[in-house]
Amino acid sequence: MRQPPSIDAWGGGGFRVSGDWRPGSLLILEDVARAWSGAALGSLAPADFAQVLAARGAVEFVLLGTGLTQGLPPRAVRDSLKAVGIGLEFMSTEAAARTYNVVASEGRRVAAALIAV
Repeated sequence: MRQPPSIDAWGGGGFRVSGDWRPGSLLILEDVARAWSGAALGSLAPADFAQVLAARGAVEFVLLGTGLTQGLPPRAVRDSLKAVGIGLEFMSTEAAARTYNVVASEGRRVAAALIAV
């Protein structure tokens, strides 16, 4: 049975995930939380999503937390995910963290890529 981690808090440059503080940006993929290279929306590249792209059969879509405000990810990122059939939803990091908790609790195969705020 799946046990996706919960995002308990965000801000201060990191996240509290299932009770543990994790500084920096965060990637949750296949129910495992790990550090993520994404630091700023404008500098994101397909390489920042390499782990997600490699796990494409295990991921329906990515929730991208874009920072303090919602912004459009670079076209190369959008195109690379689309090319392998992975959906992309982007919103502020706060909204993405809240949405991840709901969607993961529903059993959906979601990845969360969250830029720290």
